[in-house]
Amino acid sequence: MNAATRAPADGPVDVDRPAVEAVNVTKRYGSTVALDGAGIVVRAGETHALVGRNGAGKSTLVSILTGLQGPDSGSVRFDGRPAPPLSDRTAWRQRVACVYQKSTIIPELTVGENLFLNRHARGPGRLIRWAALRRDAARLLAEWSVDIDPSRPAAALTVEQRQFVEIARALSFGARFIILDEPTAQLDGTGINRLFERIRALRAQGVTFLFISHHLQEIYEICDRVTVFRDARHIVTAPVAELGRQAVVAAMTGEDVHLSEAARRTLPADAPVRVTVDALVTRTGAELSLVARAGEVIGIAGGGSSGKIEVAEAIAGLARPVSGTVAVDGRVLRPGSVPDALAAGIGLVPQDRNREGLVPQLSIAENVTMTVPERIGRRGVLSPGRRDAFARRTIADLAIKASGPDVPVGELSGGNQQKVVMGRALANDPKVLVLLTPTAGVDVRSKQTLLGVVQEVRRGGTTVLVVSDELDDLRICDRVLVMFRGRVVAEKAHGWSDNHLVAAMEGVDLDHV
Repeated sequence: MNAATRAPADGPVDVDRPAVEAVNVTKRYGSTVALDGAGIVVRAGETHALVGRNGAGKSTLVSILTGLQGPDSGSVRFDGRPAPPLSDRTAWRQRVACVYQKSTIIPELTVGENLFLNRHARGPGRLIRWAALRRDAARLLAEWSVDIDPSRPAAALTVEQRQFVEIARALSFGARFIILDEPTAQLDGTGINRLFERIRALRAQGVTFLFISHHLQEIYEICDRVTVFRDARHIVTAPVAELGRQAVVAAMTGEDVHLSEAARRTLPADAPVRVTVDALVTRTGAELSLVARAGEVIGIAGGGSSGKIEVAEAIAGLARPVSGTVAVDGRVLRPGSVPDALAAGIGLVPQDRNREGLVPQLSIAENVTMTVPERIGRRGVLSPGRRDAFARRTIADLAIKASGPDVPVGELSGGNQQKVVMGRALANDPKVLVLLTPTAGVDVRSKQTLLGVVQEVRRGGTTVLVVSDELDDLRICDRVLVMFRGRVVAEKAHGWSDNHLVAAMEGVDLDHV
């Protein structure tokens, strides 16, 4: 057997022995406190859940537990012994591995090559012994019951198979503590069941798991204990069987029941139907139907695999749906056509402003007016003066901090870049404004400005779809449609409680607990 391949653990696991423990860990990035004296203890042989809302500190803890960075203070121990130096990557790989939501498998290589990347068996002249590599890979996969041909190109693997290969690769280094970061985000129900079966089988062989997920019902299906983080701090750790769903949600949100302080809004009785989404089905299988009236603000909420982004992109023409229609003021849009969506009056703030929303090398004026050339020129000839005047109005209206319209957007802060994206979405006076995670990564003042825009345009009759899992984004909505695994599972009227909305996003109905 190749020295890098370790046999499964034999004999009973000492369940009282911590496989890993982080104690009083603090980590700062400038003025931002990412972890504040937080900690976790994961017992050997268990599947331990780590939950918390965005910004709770989960990702920072993972980076410290995997040795990608060190804590400013506090300690990490594996099997009762101090963690190795950060520079000793081999020692870290022998103790812990993380299977991330975004796969680290190299698609251009075979399964076997991925398993033993930079650890190839070599013969005379340092030439790779390909036959030995394939045998070692086949033996490793068989030992951990992963039924995949080692000679298969990794590009041909499913998401589920890539995860199994990554777990097998981690185990081959000797690691018996595996972190699974949102492992079900891209799996369907059958794939999730198979993953859970593999977790149970590996746990019986002495493997310990830290399971990170936004889906609370999965915690109760697969995990023994759960730790909740909130605002960079450890809140509670308890056996799953002893901590009810409502208690977990309360620990995540910090309150038992919290009603939005905003007053209930009523639409005029004669407000016309502005948007009709009829039986829309995306390529990922997400489904949505809705009818929205002029001036209505509707939230579409859900976790990473809920399908909320996919349906929103289909509505805005960024993605072509498999079936279904989108109509604005009775006009049925051409599926998957951004130009047709723009012509129908849809404005969009995309999810990733850097990849989809901005051209960093271009100026504010060029970015803001990109979709409305007819407004800044005549007979196909652009007028720089009109373009800059248009941009100056946007800069003033959205309080963009810049010396002028000619400033490249790449030089702006994140919040001001997002305002430029919003300005472009508003440039064509949209009938419908689709906002995908509109306040992600922006400061408080920018968030107030961006959400204030929604209140302003709705008074003018614009229908707004706010697609987000941030509660502050959703509080401005007249109602919120909650999606889970590609389906709308709940509709919450304005005035919802944090607990009930978060629980619905996690697939839990607190009204029937």
